[in-house]
Amino acid sequence: MKVKSRKIVWFVGALALLLAYFIWDSYTQPSIADVPGDFEEVAFVRNEQNKGAIVRIYAITVGDPNSALYEECADLFPTNDYGSVTKIYFFDKGGPYPTELTLDEPHFDVSKYGALRIVKRYGSK
Repeated sequence: MKVKSRKIVWFVGALALLLAYFIWDSYTQPSIADVPGDFEEVAFVRNEQNKGAIVRIYAITVGDPNSALYEECADLFPTNDYGSVTKIYFFDKGGPYPTELTLDEPHFDVSKYGALRIVKRYGSK
């Protein structure tokens, strides 16, 4: 085998390994299902704003509130810079919970639903 063809084989092999790593990494990202507490997303709303602050509101049910890691779950949700906010409302899966949210406060009917916990994340700038 010539030196030039050997270099091509090594280059293609390295490229294939790199591609395999990227594919593996994208399919093994953690999700809220991986966090203790039996979390499930049941509602989501986002403002239409593409310039300036982005507002995301989530309703998440919790199957096991006693062992739930709320902060670890909240860390998996996206945030953006420039005054953006992500609000995550956690509800008991065994009780009533909203399946629709609004951008206007309080985001759901508080006379029907009570959140176990509310976590907010803000953009860095």
